[in-house]
Amino acid sequence: MTHLENQLWDKIQGFEFDEPDTQLTFAERLKRENGWTHDYTQQVIEEYKKFIFLCCTAPTAVTPSDPVDQAWHLHLTYTKSYWNNLCRDTLGKEIHHNPTKGGKSEQEKFSTLYKGLHEIYSEYFGQHPPAHIWQDSKTRFSDTDFQRVNMAQNWVIKKPSVNNLSLIKQLAAATIVFLCIRASGKGFIGIFLLVAVIIILNNISKNNKNKNNNNSSCSSGSCSSFTCAGDSHGHSGCSSHSGDSGCSSSGCSSGCSGCGGGCGGD
Repeated sequence: MTHLENQLWDKIQGFEFDEPDTQLTFAERLKRENGWTHDYTQQVIEEYKKFIFLCCTAPTAVTPSDPVDQAWHLHLTYTKSYWNNLCRDTLGKEIHHNPTKGGKSEQEKFSTLYKGLHEIYSEYFGQHPPAHIWQDSKTRFSDTDFQRVNMAQNWVIKKPSVNNLSLIKQLAAATIVFLCIRASGKGFIGIFLLVAVIIILNNISKNNKNKNNNNSSCSSGSCSSFTCAGDSHGHSGCSSHSGDSGCSSSGCSSGCSGCGGGCGGD
């Protein structure tokens, strides 16, 4: 890092998200909304600060990981903290968050930017980005089927792995056939039902695979910054589009870009 970059990084590291008397802190809210542990949340916030630093200094556009993007989404809702305290007073730049337009070309573009960020990160910070926060590119742009769930009214059960799912299907088919044979006393009926069950299960698998492929076409946007120190535009009037990714209900995350002397308007 250059001397000016070191100064900027020191400012970002010292940035405080909350007022001194805040009881529900930014970190606690981020932890609660994502079901993370305290330690993991603190690590994500540290990586979010690094991402913001790279938005200001990297020679190319950069794209966040999904956990970092969640921290960014939440921070955007703290409008005074984000636009005034961070962008205006700490960075001297506007870091805008714009939803992805979607489509194959966007996916390829931002996949390339995301891979490039890993190299830029290593150059600035002298180490590879932590893999448990900065996923590989394939995971980043395919593991995106998120929805908001009320945990007070719903149970969330993890899906079995591919191998376990196959075993469950076989056991279910065998059980159904066995019960049908016992009930009918005729083997050919059981064979017919077995074939029917296999066809149905295969169709379910294909539908799930197609759904995952469709989700992978959604991608995250990039980030670029514009100097805003000394301008007369009211940052508090800026609006964010967090979560409005243009990817239906897939929950795909959004990216950012700058738009000169103004803000919002996307």
